[in-house]
Amino acid sequence: MWARSLESDVTVWRGWLGQRGPRSGYDDVMPAPAALNTEKRQSPRRAGRRSFSAALDNFFFVFAGLAAVWLAVLLATESLEWGWAGLLFLLAFWLLLAYLVLPRLHRILTQLYVPNYFIGRTRTSDGLLGDPVNLALLGSTEQLEQTMEAAGWTRADDLTLASSWRIVRSTLSRRSYDEAPVSPLFLFERQQDFAYQQEVAGNPAKRHHVRFWRCPDGWMLPGGHRVEWLAAGTFDRAVGFSLFTLQITHKIDENTDVERDHIIATVRGAESAARLLVIRDFSTGYHSRNGGGDSIQTDGDMPVIDLRGVVDAGAGESEPAPGAEPPATVEVRGIS
Repeated sequence: MWARSLESDVTVWRGWLGQRGPRSGYDDVMPAPAALNTEKRQSPRRAGRRSFSAALDNFFFVFAGLAAVWLAVLLATESLEWGWAGLLFLLAFWLLLAYLVLPRLHRILTQLYVPNYFIGRTRTSDGLLGDPVNLALLGSTEQLEQTMEAAGWTRADDLTLASSWRIVRSTLSRRSYDEAPVSPLFLFERQQDFAYQQEVAGNPAKRHHVRFWRCPDGWMLPGGHRVEWLAAGTFDRAVGFSLFTLQITHKIDENTDVERDHIIATVRGAESAARLLVIRDFSTGYHSRNGGGDSIQTDGDMPVIDLRGVVDAGAGESEPAPGAEPPATVEVRGIS
């Protein structure tokens, strides 16, 4: 029934490759809903007040930053006179600052200025904006896990003290840890259901990884698109310090679209029944930073991988979920 209605709505759009450049094999394009013009003109008086407030905020921000630098230099110079005791003091100071003071401060402040509804971004446990949500899926848990394993991905271990210590040892010794855990990110006010990863050249500091969240019942993407899973995929390129908390963390590659397209390519290469749709211009293309302070950029498209045609080894082919039909689509031909 869904397939017949889809075919009746399909039209060919020939400008995709020429105008947008090559993609990773999109079958169809879900048009994003037309945006309403909600721009409001501001009075010169209000604009002036905001400019003054912004200048005042910037002044205090810079002043506080300089004061923090001065304090750090003072502590460093004083601790050097203490010898090894000073180094231990600096270590204790860093642990206190990075894992208690700064996270607590961010948690308080982000409750004030970070929205608690879906904006296409995950959040860290400290409340900071995390990796972008750059993939959606349709299908059951079994179909998703079966497809990811067939595509060469390994399910990540849960984050525990034991797994955390193991990843520290594997990173220092440069030994492979295929099931290394990923840090928790939050969407729908809960952390990911599970994550998959691909280690690069046996180096635990470099890996492809993607987190998955099952959508709440009845929840829809902005524009009325119903999906069953959302995912955030990024590539870890090194281990370093977080810009916002000074904690030790993985640093990700800036172009998150490359990792998104890598996930799509591996899934489609392993499962011919996987169908690919895309919501064009789901968000505006943007440059930003994630919770670790790493630069990120994206073109704003939202690919949707439909796994409902994947034959579950234990249950057979599934039927489309009620209400999960995509909207009118545009078929793109000639993309491999």
